[in-house]
Amino acid sequence: MNIADLLGLLFAAGFAALILGFAAALRRQPWRPQRPIPAFARLRRAVGLSVEAGQRLHLTLGRGTLIGEHGPIAFVGLRMLERISGWTSFSDHPPVATSGDAGLAILSRDTLRSASRSLGAEFEPARAQLTGLTPFSYAAGALLTVQDQDVGATMLVGSFGVEAALLAEAGGRSGNLTLAGTDRLSGQAVLYTSADEPLIGEETFAGGAYLGAGPTHTASLMAQDVLRWVIILVIVIGALLKLAGFL
Repeated sequence: MNIADLLGLLFAAGFAALILGFAAALRRQPWRPQRPIPAFARLRRAVGLSVEAGQRLHLTLGRGTLIGEHGPIAFVGLRMLERISGWTSFSDHPPVATSGDAGLAILSRDTLRSASRSLGAEFEPARAQLTGLTPFSYAAGALLTVQDQDVGATMLVGSFGVEAALLAEAGGRSGNLTLAGTDRLSGQAVLYTSADEPLIGEETFAGGAYLGAGPTHTASLMAQDVLRWVIILVIVIGALLKLAGFL
């Protein structure tokens, strides 16, 4: 094992230890002030309005595979789907999920089924849809759900490219709230200009914490804050040592 691998292992172990420590502390004191993100406040309001108006929420999970570089954003989307399902599965029009990956489609169906069973509601398998396996076939299939009159808000949380602009624009034409976040720069660029509430950078990965998914998600945000300050201090100390001639 070389030095780089050892440092990476130590970094991962330290991050995991911070998460476990903060999660244990949050179980004793579950509340922690968080930076307000308007997108999640509007989403909570849209959930209530959709239930009252007899409309459904649509969460589209993109085309990221569960194994690989796009796996984390896929699991964030599934976790947000679980929270949204728990809030709205009892309504007349429960939420629907679309995706462009077979593994995501299977897990989204299982997530929706579990939420329905926990509330004693009937589950409809058609609520989890695999709309296409290529970028634009997936977007074309998901457009049918975005433009449905029964849909009150659309969330795009997953791995998207430029095809996300079609979905966000369709949501805007339908007059629905469109909340969107992705891990791809091309997708972030088009969603920043076309979505009602774009999530920039790490805001997408904070979705679980802001939707009350559990202390582990909030602990992860706290651990990230600590590591940011550690990195900043290392950079500043390194710059000072360089100026002093020690490096």
